[in-house]
Order: sequence, then structure tokens, then C-alpha cells
Amino acid sequence: MSDDCMMQGFPPAVADRVTLENWRTAPYSRWGFQHVREIIPTASIPCDPSNTRSFRRRPVDLGNVSYADGNQQKTVRQMLDGSANDAFMVLHNGHIVCEDYGNGMGPSTPHILFSVSKSVTSMVAGIVVGRGQLDPEALITNYIPEMSGSAYAGATVRHLLDMTAGIAFDEDYGATDGAIIRYREAANWNVRSVTDPDLHLRAFLSEMDEVEKLHGGQFRYISPNTDLLGWVIERATGTRFVDVMSEALWRPMGATRDAYITIDSVGAPRTAGGICATIYDLAMFGQLIVENGERDGLPIIPGDWITDTRTNGSTEEWNIGDYADDYPDWAMRYRNKWYVTGDADAPLFAAGIHGQFLYIDPARKLVCAKFSSQADVVDSAEERSFLRACIAIADTLENTE
Repeated sequence: MSDDCMMQGFPPAVADRVTLENWRTAPYSRWGFQHVREIIPTASIPCDPSNTRSFRRRPVDLGNVSYADGNQQKTVRQMLDGSANDAFMVLHNGHIVCEDYGNGMGPSTPHILFSVSKSVTSMVAGIVVGRGQLDPEALITNYIPEMSGSAYAGATVRHLLDMTAGIAFDEDYGATDGAIIRYREAANWNVRSVTDPDLHLRAFLSEMDEVEKLHGGQFRYISPNTDLLGWVIERATGTRFVDVMSEALWRPMGATRDAYITIDSVGAPRTAGGICATIYDLAMFGQLIVENGERDGLPIIPGDWITDTRTNGSTEEWNIGDYADDYPDWAMRYRNKWYVTGDADAPLFAAGIHGQFLYIDPARKLVCAKFSSQADVVDSAEERSFLRACIAIADTLENTE
């Protein structure tokens, strides 16, 4: 099957069809990641066409930038060519210095963020906290009393934000049965194995009743935590998540295109991984963090929330957590659904399966955004390679000023 034939024809040939059953599997994912709303129900996150932000272009050839990647030297061009790159954009000092597109993408093509969605959701939470509508130290059950009979009883919003809730859940992307499959079916991401009209995200969250550890003290990557955070935001504000994100972040930020998010059968958003946006707007979101949450002096994300994200989080919790061995080059922390690579001035990043990234170095005013359609769900070596490439890019751009 040729990628050029995928979803072509009236109707497409059976072998060329992207469906709910195959959309996350290569080669179908190359089309599926750019056309999610044609596969799964979604809700729009509108921008404000009268208030869009633009960046000037100052092109710099970064393809030959070289860096040590394990025991070999690699260039940025090799990193992109070897990682099923769909889109790559670098901002430096508020200018677009590099763009690279593959697989038919462009700056205005939406693409799924996967778990980069978690980091976007946490900044929406920070805005709601700044408005006094949400207390990160409060119990989840203060906002959703129905969770009192679940494994989340006794957990706080902070436990969701920092992935330290002690519930039992195996985030095994290769599983073919078990809770993670029921989770995907509840979110409308998988074909239903059983007919169950009452299965949806909030029902799934409410039925999670196994506790593996005490809440707090250990980083444990559990995606349903972020879907629950989205539900908490809706209860705290009395507003749909998509409307909060649009009003509080996407419109004032200056996004150039509507984003959208996958929803379940009763409209609950997949805030853990279902946001879809353009590379341009994702890079713009990163630039907003570089600028401490302000656009032209207008506060959007509270500066103290960004400071908290950059300075807090526990290396001890990380070092006994799920990803302790994945990033040996850096002293890692996890705070407010962001990976932080060192002390308060260190870069931070968001990451999603199949090669989605947003890397931000506020001290050096650098943003690197990347969409990919990697066949492997998780490739830790490629993740480390991307981070090393970003550091080399920052070094190069500093030396060309």
C-alpha cells in the first residue's frame, strides 16, 4: 500500500482505509494523526480570528547542527529523517528560525498532541487556580463527590497534577486486554469489544477502585489522572473544558486556528491525550511560557504557576518512579504535568507517544515543537536524541547572535 493512496478513492480501497481500528498503527497513523476528527467524535476549541499572533521568520540552517547521541554523532537532519517527522518548528527570541515538514503537513495542518495534551491541560488548570476557582491542595472529592467510592478517595488535585496518585493502573501501551483497553473504549479511541452504553470516561474513572500505593511520594505515570483533572476543571468552573481552554488560553494567546479535542459518548474530553492543534499554535503556546505567561504585557497564564512548574517537583519522587532510568543525562523532576530537566533555570518539556514534543528553554528563549508519526508507541532512545538535538540547537543559536 502506498501512503499516497491512503483514503483516496470513492470509496477508498479496503487496504487504504484508515479506521478506528487502525488509526494509531503505521502506516495508517500518518494519515490518522492529521485527520483525527474524521475518525473520532471531537469538540472544537475556538481561536479568535481578530486576535491572532504572528511571528517573523529569521531562517537559520540547523540541519547540519551536530551533537553527541550516545556513542555516535548525529545531525539535526538525521534526527528528523529518522523519526518519522511530520512537522518541526523552532522559535528563538520570538522568531521562527526553522521549519521542516513531512507527510504532507504544513503550518496550518492540525495534528494530535497525544500526551503533550496533559501539559496544555495543566496550564489551563493554572489559569483556573489563578482565578481562585480551583485549589490544587484540595481533595478531588471536594469537586467530584462521586469519586468518594473510587481509588481516588483521599487524593488531592496536586496528586493528579504531579502524577503521584497511588491508584492501580498499568500504562502498558502494548496490552491487548485489561483496564487500559476498557479505558480506550470508554474514550472512543478503540472499537468497542462489548456493547455497553453506560461506558464512558467518567464512568470508567468512577469504577477505578484499586489502590496500589499511598497517594503521594512516587511518580507514577497514569493517563486517567489527567482526564480526571479535566473533569475537576469542569466542576470547579461550571463550564465545559473546551470553553474554558478557548476563553482562557487559546483566544488570548493568539492561536491562528481552532484546536479540537476528542470526546467520549457523553461529551467528556480526553484531556490526557486528545488535543489536536497546528505546529504553529503549539510553538506559540511554548513561546507564551517563555514569556512567563504574558502576551504583550497581558497576563494569560499566571507567572507564579509557571514559576511553580519550573522550580518545584521532587527528584526523589522521580528517582523511584516509572521513568527513573529513561533520562540519565538530566536530574529530572515532574511538576504540573511537565518534565523538568534540572534546576529552576533548566529547560522543561512535554512529550507524547509516537514522537510528539514541546521543548522550552526559557533562559535561552528557545522553543522546539515536533509532531511525528513514529511506528513505535514509545522510543526512549529517540526521545533522548531529540532532547540532545534541542540543546545543540540552543548552543548554535546562541553562538550566531
